[in-house]
Amino acid sequence: MFQLEVAERICATPGSTHYGRLAVISQWCADCAVVMKLPPGAFSPPPAVWSAVVSIIPKAEQPSPALFKAMEQVTAAAFGQRRKMLRGALKSVGGEKLLATTGIDGTRRAETLSIEEFDLLAKAHLNR
Repeated sequence: MFQLEVAERICATPGSTHYGRLAVISQWCADCAVVMKLPPGAFSPPPAVWSAVVSIIPKAEQPSPALFKAMEQVTAAAFGQRRKMLRGALKSVGGEKLLATTGIDGTRRAETLSIEEFDLLAKAHLNR
């Protein structure tokens, strides 16, 4: 169980306002879904926020520690400067080469990339 805002961040989809590093890494490693929302009145004393139960089922195949670290670095760079285009945001991790290797358009922004595209970037970063 999480605060609703955190649950929404874990389960966010590309293009949504809640989509960020937490969503990418969570959904890369597990299947995540909000299964129940609870109002403040469901608790005593009632908190000031809504809560949510999130189903998190780890995927059978997990990334290696090295690939996980590469994903952390790529997502940190991509979402660290959220309004920048990828070609600028990914400079610190060799962005031009990563984008060329993966075929991802450098004029896109991080919040538009799918989990699969972030996976490609992380693998390219690991193999650079």
